[in-house]
Amino acid sequence: MQCHFPMPAPFSLSLSSSSSSRGGWAWPGGEACHWLPREGQGGKAPRIMVWAGGGRLWAAAGLAVGLRSGFPFLRAHFLHTEFERRSSKLVAQANMKVELLPALTDNYMYLLIDEETKEAAIVDPVQPQKVLDAVRKHGVKLTTVLTTHHHWDHAGGNEKLVKMEPGLRVYGGDSRVGALTQKVSHLMSFQVGSLNVKCLATPCHTSGHICYFVTKPNSSDPPAVFTGDTLFVAGCGKFFEGTPEEMYKALIEILGRLPPETKVYCGHEYTINNLKFARHVEPNNSAIQHKLSWAKAKYDSGEPTIPSTIGEEFAYNPFMRVREASVQQHAKEADPVRTMGAIRREKDGFKVPKD
Repeated sequence: MQCHFPMPAPFSLSLSSSSSSRGGWAWPGGEACHWLPREGQGGKAPRIMVWAGGGRLWAAAGLAVGLRSGFPFLRAHFLHTEFERRSSKLVAQANMKVELLPALTDNYMYLLIDEETKEAAIVDPVQPQKVLDAVRKHGVKLTTVLTTHHHWDHAGGNEKLVKMEPGLRVYGGDSRVGALTQKVSHLMSFQVGSLNVKCLATPCHTSGHICYFVTKPNSSDPPAVFTGDTLFVAGCGKFFEGTPEEMYKALIEILGRLPPETKVYCGHEYTINNLKFARHVEPNNSAIQHKLSWAKAKYDSGEPTIPSTIGEEFAYNPFMRVREASVQQHAKEADPVRTMGAIRREKDGFKVPKD
């Protein structure tokens, strides 16, 4: 059994109420599995092991192990989460469309469509069948997979997708990305139809993390950036394979220099909890308060809180605001990089309020 540590971020999962499940004996064999701490508990609560196998998402709480034919098995459940049942959302512009496809417990996959050529790319296709259903619905030709990083909840569907749809180009910045055909580096560019895709290396969450900046030449449409687990709405990814210096460079010197109208499509629906931490850091920031009220209303109505924009992130994301006096005062640091490290450490153990 392969167990890879750590996972991108914690999440909350109830096997009885927030998901539908059926029990069975299972063993994750050669497939990647992950222990997930439950959100809001600082990683101290009982954890759930989750893995993909047989086309399903499986989960086992604790270590209920039995023997079957001489091999250990876990008492497990296969899951269909409430989140993945949420409706997709289409962001349509004159020259490109982006369909947000909810997946797993809080992930987003993104179908990027070039309106001129009807060629499409998929970002982080962890649930391949859902991707192909969306491709057929739009009547487009899927040619490209854009993988932000190697974690299973982003790259775990690559190999199955290329078997279902042979000939796909699979881009990524890390040899650990499954089914990789094109390894990319910082500022490398390529086309999806008539759309330009520029690769932005943002190592920290993982050492090979790539964000994809998408533009259409001679268009008034806002650009788009797919940020994976580097930049979230009002937050950033954990520093699993990097340093505060690297995240500062990623957020401030790379993503922060994109046009302020750039639409931000991130890897997870973490907005509400991120904003609660932002409120803790800057309790007098009205932009945070307004965004939190908006995000709660959106989520309660079944809608995603994504996309944001780069300009908006500078107003309420504490990790993009590490040069601001109010954030530095909270962190008790005068240097923005040290502030970045201090507030990330604080958030790692932050207990999210229930309001």
